[in-house]
Amino acid sequence: MTTWFLLAIAFGVGALITMQVATNTRLKEAFGEAVPAVIVSSLIGVLILGVVTLLGRTPWPPPAQIVGAPWWAWLGGLLGAVYAVATVLLARRLGAATLTAVVVTGQLVCSVALDHFGVLGFTEHGLSVGRVAGCLLLIAGFILISRF
Repeated sequence: MTTWFLLAIAFGVGALITMQVATNTRLKEAFGEAVPAVIVSSLIGVLILGVVTLLGRTPWPPPAQIVGAPWWAWLGGLLGAVYAVATVLLARRLGAATLTAVVVTGQLVCSVALDHFGVLGFTEHGLSVGRVAGCLLLIAGFILISRF
């Protein structure tokens, strides 16, 4: 697969994340509360992944392999839950564009820091003028999107 094809897939996944926020927010309105709506949304995801795993006959790793994961690797579910609930609570107040711009900016600033320090399993990529400029442009972008 070419890099452009992989970038197109990533672009599509980015669009799906915004659509997920919209659908979860609508589900929250139906439920009246954010947490139950996110639980139902997450359970649907778990069921679909379970079916895909069964149909694909994906083997489950042995317990020793699972236990060998570092402690911080288990935080993904917690972080996903915080993200899902926070975006559901913020979406209608901020709007899709502002919320997405701020979230993406936060993701990229955090990513640059993780790369710089080479933590949480990432290969170290030092801070550069280009990376700092990119972060500053994203910050400027979310300010422009949120004001206009």
